[in-house]
Amino acid sequence: MAIVRSVCVSLKKGEQKRPVESVTLVEDFGIRGDAHAGSGRQVSLLAFESMERMREKVPGIGPGAFAENLNVAGLAELGLAVGSRFRVGEAALLEITQIGKKCHDAGCAIMRAAGTCVMPKEGLFARVLRGGTVKPGDELRVSPAGE
Repeated sequence: MAIVRSVCVSLKKGEQKRPVESVTLVEDFGIRGDAHAGSGRQVSLLAFESMERMREKVPGIGPGAFAENLNVAGLAELGLAVGSRFRVGEAALLEITQIGKKCHDAGCAIMRAAGTCVMPKEGLFARVLRGGTVKPGDELRVSPAGE
């Protein structure tokens, strides 16, 4: 089972996201009020365990430090691949569109501080197939094929 630990947004691209109480996912758009809404990477996800591993190298980092929207405990155990669909919260349905991303040319602040970053290999990106509200504590579960 995977559980959302935090939900985060930012108003501008390239800045650290900040935790909020809940987010509203909008079909084929992303998170209302987030800088990446409407882009090819509508929603970003990172395993909570990946953040914790990086915190050993850079103690001050927390939710949103990797510009992730959803920080999810147990995410890696779901084995999501491009094309996988999953539900989160009561109504939202998302589909993985990308795994990993190219880091900034100069490297992000975490890459410069720790010499490594998890988003290029472990970050997941998804598009919203059905909207809904998502908040910390919500369960994330793989959706049956065809849904």
